[in-house]
Amino acid sequence: MTDARTQTRFGPREILFLAAAAYCLTGFAEWNPWATAPIALAIGIALALLGLTAFEPESKRLSRILIQASVVLLGFSISLSDVARAGLPGMVFAAATIALVFVLGFALRRLLATDRQVSSLLTAGTAICGGSAIAATGTVIGASSASISVATAVVFLLNAGGVYAYPLIGRALDLSQAQFGAWAAVGIHDVAGVVAAAKQYGDAALAEATVIKLTRVLWIVPVAVVLGRMAQAGTAAGGASAKRPAAPIPWFVALFLVACAARTAAQWALGEGEVAPVAAHLKDIAKAAMTLALFLIGTGLSRSALRQAGWRPLLQGLLMWIAVSIAALAAVRAMVP
Repeated sequence: MTDARTQTRFGPREILFLAAAAYCLTGFAEWNPWATAPIALAIGIALALLGLTAFEPESKRLSRILIQASVVLLGFSISLSDVARAGLPGMVFAAATIALVFVLGFALRRLLATDRQVSSLLTAGTAICGGSAIAATGTVIGASSASISVATAVVFLLNAGGVYAYPLIGRALDLSQAQFGAWAAVGIHDVAGVVAAAKQYGDAALAEATVIKLTRVLWIVPVAVVLGRMAQAGTAAGGASAKRPAAPIPWFVALFLVACAARTAAQWALGEGEVAPVAAHLKDIAKAAMTLALFLIGTGLSRSALRQAGWRPLLQGLLMWIAVSIAALAAVRAMVP
């Protein structure tokens, strides 16, 4: 006899969920210009707040895979010379803004009396790459599920706001493609949000934002290691000796560089005329994957997580986001043509 709990139930909720996901996947088609990344994110949030989501564990895993796969596919449209041009300045820029966010995060935790774990997770998420940094940091500092949920909910809200607000502000300020790409890479939390916002601004902005954001993703490892050491020191001071797991390594960044190298080699061997159409098709696939990923991410925002967040973490996250956005905007307008 089959255990009913192991069976997948397909009812109206599941059918609606799959129909919405299929709609979001058609965004790359010319006949459906309305299935954009921001709209997909909004649809996912709406379903979540209405309690109409389905396949929650599968959606979480699939969204992570889709984000990483789409980033790797975007590498086939970016040459190594583009990476070199944006990579080194991006690393310097990243180091400066990460330091700013951590100083500000420490000060705000003291001022607002935010929970220590939640504050650490919020600071890492704002400084580096949103949910990925929160997950990595939470692993090595032994954060509770509640702390991770609160920090993720706050960063999710601010990341979603950036997807909508940044292109509007960029156009109002007449930012160049390079300026907007650099600004979005620093100011928007998640890789998915950066790609979604930059994609609305233009292909050059998308390439610039992707490279610079991935230089920030590399900081997950050292930052998580440092925070893990600090947590271990605090545990040891309290008389315990629990060992934290090592920080996960973002291997998809290495695959992105491999894709960039493949694009450069193919361009040198075959010529731009042969490579460009293939790269354009791969970019379409990447955009479709990212749009679906944003829909799935949107469905992960639960009403309980919003209630649990409270005003202190939300205010700390908001103040850090505004500060880094203003500082990054001033820097890119002064330094990036």
